[in-house]
Formats: sequence, structure tokens, C-alpha cells
Amino acid sequence: MTEQPPTAEYRIEDLAHLSGATVRTIRAYQDRGLLPRPERRGRANVYGETHLARLRQIADLLDRGYTLASIKELLAAWDAGLDLGGVLGLVAEIDGPWTDEEASRISRPDLDAAFGGTSDEEAIAEAVELGVLERIPGKDDEYLVPSPQELAVAAELHSAGVPLLAISGHLRELRGQVEHIASRFLDFTTEHVFQPFLDHPPTDAEAAEAAALVRRLRPLAQQTIDAELARAMRTLATRYLRHHLNEALPAEAEPSTKAGAAAVAETEVQAKAEAVAEAVAAAPGPVTDPRTATDPAVVPEAVLLPAEAVQAVRALVGAENAAAFIAAAAHREVQARAMDTLAAGRGAAASGWARQAASTGGSGATSAVDAAADADTHTEH
Repeated sequence: MTEQPPTAEYRIEDLAHLSGATVRTIRAYQDRGLLPRPERRGRANVYGETHLARLRQIADLLDRGYTLASIKELLAAWDAGLDLGGVLGLVAEIDGPWTDEEASRISRPDLDAAFGGTSDEEAIAEAVELGVLERIPGKDDEYLVPSPQELAVAAELHSAGVPLLAISGHLRELRGQVEHIASRFLDFTTEHVFQPFLDHPPTDAEAAEAAALVRRLRPLAQQTIDAELARAMRTLATRYLRHHLNEALPAEAEPSTKAGAAAVAETEVQAKAEAVAEAVAAAPGPVTDPRTATDPAVVPEAVLLPAEAVQAVRALVGAENAAAFIAAAAHREVQARAMDTLAAGRGAAASGWARQAASTGGSGATSAVDAAADADTHTEH
């Protein structure tokens, strides 16, 4: 009868030497449930080959980029008897980088030069806390930059006059909003895509299928955010620019200047009036302006209108004509305001006459909201 070789036994110091881990790390793994507890013999703790194999397994997974939390889940699946081939592939897809951007390093002199040549310890501490910079052990004059693009954006903002602490404060706010969006996207995909894989331990084939889905869906969140951010910036930047330009016009400008400004305002707002159909479509009930279907130059833009006003217009002219009615009323208002501006250059008397004519004549100064209110009155009576 062949005798079985004796099972190897190690003290924690011997286990640390053989595995390459420190005694402190081994105890931390035990506390986190990654490593089984040793066998207690009298006053000594005894470790075996199982512990050594597990420590080498953890070290291998760490080298492959897995986090300790992911490793704990993988080892639990392994202990449950599951094939880790597909599970490892799935975790690799999830734990892998979600961007093609590669980290870089920057020296302290280069960092100071990128931000105006001055050293700001408080701003650097903020950047380290936010993860924009990471300290490198043993090197006080060099930092790891996880996202060079993010650091470059901060440098550009600072060169444009934005204080460093204002940039870090804005990043904190932005990060919270982006994390909310990411959470919503994960909830959405979990509910509609990954739920079948989550109600039971996945088989190797199911884990491989889920990993393939992660690869397909990985870029969708960023693509969606890029497209929606571009749309929002285009809309809001145009609105902000017009608002501030209008405020910047002198109150007592020359008549020719006012006339030019009025012409520009009329042209711009007239284009907006042509797209009022989009705003009506956003209100309760289907209403469309037939011009948006026939004129390719008309670019629809969503504009919020009071629902009661839209309903009143529909009651007056019918749902099929509501959009065209509101657009026409807005166009008339623009023309009336342009006439007022032009008349203002003729003197106070002429300006007063123009305003009186606009207010009493009705047809020239009736706004979309006034028309809606009139329609509401007709409806009531």
C-alpha cells in the first residue's frame, strides 16, 4: 500500500515567503474573506497548500487587472464548483478599461508650467483627491495622470481665466451628474438586457454570451452622451449668446444701429417662429405645422408653451391648424417689434405714436400668448 506524502504545513511567515505576499496582506485577505482561516493548533496557526494556491491565484488575478471585490466573487464561484472560464471573461470585460485613453505621467515642473507657471498646493491636493492626479510612491516631483484629456481640459479652462478651485468645484458637480447618468444606463441595460443572466449562477456559455453583450454595449453610453451633449450645447450656447448680445446693445444707440439690430432680431426670431410646430407637438395632443414637412430649411426646435394656451388655440382653429396659427401670431409680433424699434429713431413723438398704434391696432402687436388667451375667451363664451 502506497503511503500518501505528508501534507505541507506552513507558519504565516513561511506562507508569506513562498507566496510573495506580506504577512499583513495575508491577514487582510483573511479579514476580507478571500483566504480561508488557518487551522488552529494550540497557540499556533497552521496554513496548508490550499492557502498557498489561493494566494498565488489572487496574485495572478491582480496582475490581470481584477479588483479585490471582483476576485472575491470569482473565488466564490470557483468554490461553488462553477467553471471560471466564461466568468473570468465576463469580469474581464466589465473590469476592463471603458476608454481607449491611456494614463501618462507628468513632472511637477511640467504641471506647474501647464497651469501658468505658478505652484498651487491647494489645487494639487484637490486634483489628487478627485483622482485627476495620483501620487507615485517615492516620487514627490511626479504624478500619474489617469486621464490626460481631463487634465488638458483643466489647463485650457485655467488659461482662459477660470480659477483652479472653481474648476475642481465644477468637476465635483459634473461627476455627480455623470455618475447618475451612468447608474441610470446600468439600471436600464440590467432590466432589459442582462436580467436573464442574473437570476442564477451563469454557466460558462451564458457568461461568455453576457461578455459579448458587454463588448457590444460598452460604447453606447458614451456615444449617446456625446450626441446629446453636442445637441444641448448647440441649443443653449446659441440662446446664451443671443441673450448676452441683446443685453450688450446700448440703450441709446443710433437709429441705424437699432435698425440693424432689429433686422437681425427679426430674421432670427422669424426662423424660430417657423419652428413653433415642434413646441406644439411637445404639448398634449398631435399638432404639426405643415411647413415643417415641405420646407427643408425649417429646423424644428422644442419650445415649451403653456398647455392651456395650446388647447385654447386648438379649440379656436382646430388641432390641424394650431401650429400654423401660433407661428403666424409670433411672426406678426416680431414684425410689430421691429417697426417699434425703427420708429424709435424718429423721435419720442413718433415712437409714442408707433407704440399706440401697435397696442390699439391689434393686428400688428398680437403675440402668440395673446392670441391663445383670446382663443380661450372665445371658447369660454
